[in-house]
Amino acid sequence: MEKDVVILTGNEAIALGAHEAGVGFASAYPGTPSTEILENIARSGNIYCQWSTNEKVALEVASGASLAGRRAIVAMKHVGLNVASDPFMTLAYTGVNGGLVIISADDPGMHSSQNEQDNRYYAKMAKVPLLEPSDSQECKDFIVKAFEISEEYDTPVLLRTTTRISHSGSVVKKSKARNQETARTYSKDSMKYVMIPAFARNRHKILLEKFEKLKEFSDKTDINKIVNLKDKKSFCKIGIISSGACFQYASEAFKDYPILKLGMTNPLPFGLIEDFVSDKSLIIVVEELEPFLEEQIRASFLNCKVIGKSFLPGYGELNVEILKSLNKFIASENILEFIHEHTLKDLENKIKKFKEKNSYISGNKEKNDIKDSVKKTIPPRPPVLCAGCTHRPVFHILKKLKVMVMGDIGCYTLSVLPPLDSLDSCLCMGAGVGQALGIEKANDNYKNKVVSVIGDSTFFHSGITSLIDNVFNRGTGLVIILDNRVTAMTGHQTNPGIGSTLMGEDTHMILPEEIVKAVGVKNIRIVDPYDVDLLERTIKEELNRKELSVIICRQECALINQKQILREFYIDESVCKKCGMCIRIGCPAIGYENDKYFINQAICTSCGVCSQICPWDSIKANEENNL
Repeated sequence: MEKDVVILTGNEAIALGAHEAGVGFASAYPGTPSTEILENIARSGNIYCQWSTNEKVALEVASGASLAGRRAIVAMKHVGLNVASDPFMTLAYTGVNGGLVIISADDPGMHSSQNEQDNRYYAKMAKVPLLEPSDSQECKDFIVKAFEISEEYDTPVLLRTTTRISHSGSVVKKSKARNQETARTYSKDSMKYVMIPAFARNRHKILLEKFEKLKEFSDKTDINKIVNLKDKKSFCKIGIISSGACFQYASEAFKDYPILKLGMTNPLPFGLIEDFVSDKSLIIVVEELEPFLEEQIRASFLNCKVIGKSFLPGYGELNVEILKSLNKFIASENILEFIHEHTLKDLENKIKKFKEKNSYISGNKEKNDIKDSVKKTIPPRPPVLCAGCTHRPVFHILKKLKVMVMGDIGCYTLSVLPPLDSLDSCLCMGAGVGQALGIEKANDNYKNKVVSVIGDSTFFHSGITSLIDNVFNRGTGLVIILDNRVTAMTGHQTNPGIGSTLMGEDTHMILPEEIVKAVGVKNIRIVDPYDVDLLERTIKEELNRKELSVIICRQECALINQKQILREFYIDESVCKKCGMCIRIGCPAIGYENDKYFINQAICTSCGVCSQICPWDSIKANEENNL
């Protein structure tokens, strides 16, 4: 019998919420910390799901499903919304038919991202509702609520999670699922959906009118509420305002203060906030990254002293210890007495001096001492390409050739770290191909000395347009497409080059070389990166050309190519010169201990790259184990 109460991560709970909300369509591009949302929706088996080539396309197809009358959900990580911002901003004008919910999974602390932007500002700029769940139960419930808001107010809804919410587990109570068959019918309405300037001007006015109604809703909805009240009337002169994961930290650190918990943070419930701050002398806004709440509250309630970022960091994740240090500051410095006679600026100066005197502001001294001692006893373990990674020989050769390498987003970004130390740049998805062209056009001295590398999934995501730009503008560089037959970094999802959809259906396999040829590249080479000598010769030959060329390095990711190992490699100590060349390729299967180099058979994939790189032929295949 299926349990009614389960423990789910935030991402799993969102998937359950989509099922209970009667969602009929789901799309996404994989990106940590959002990837598992679509994977879990797909497991339900009754919702159409697809990986799209990028986030913009994912939102566009979801908007089409909404137009057709189905409830649609689209998921992406925070930087993915940058890609999808074009349709996102205009969807606020057109509104929806079936409910449309966009998930933005932000990443404070940059656990797996190139920045930690705060996507709450997207909702404010677009004037769309923004919901922020603080645990898995709310992830599920807020999805259902988001679809109700979307359809009632004719608007897309942005639901923002963060890494801690996405990946942390908590108790969730299941509810009855809504029937998908209650989808709306489509009626042609050009003035609503066709955004030519004449129609868009009117839709902007309608958007502003809807936003005023959403303000009223935000004041009334029960997802914005006051907690930690000791009785029905609060006489405490200090109040906390928070949302999302930060509410969990605040509720533990500030147990004696009432907390205004905001589940809907755009538009803000200013009526509710006004009631909350009316009898308070000091309001502390607890939020990660930008002062999104603090700035609006400060600007609206001038008679109340509001602090937040003057004490809390503007980067990274918050934690309970940081907030406890703030609580300590309030208690030890008699802040309530101080603020009656001093300005907000005086208070901020006092906070600054307190922080300067207390070097353990991010946690207490005892805990930091423990952390320091642990760091000294545990050896560092930086991220590294897997044993047998198909990308390793590519970057080994590029480093050897001393070329400038414009990188991209993927497993191969790890080649920036020692010992490969190969990348010169990594900006965003697909940028490396464009950057290489810019370098070449800016300085002729870099011709034949710049290489751009891009993964197969990233190529489909946003590398095609920059390759076309190279062809159109007569670029002469070398582009290397690292085709490991999967979207590897986010957990081995399918992509257009695999021949299979998310739902397991066979589909046309779109090979990168077909696109490369179609856009006008004449010089196309396909190489197995495990053939190190051939790969090096090919790279040298293509670098010497005076026109654009593309090398496709094709070999399955070592983690999915789990074939039976037909041979084991070992290091022949009688031949080994201990030059360390094998270590310099950065394979975790090769180690050094007791003045000897060795191969760890437990993780070695027998790719044979190390045996080709060793200048002394000391790495050999064990013939006795050959089958």
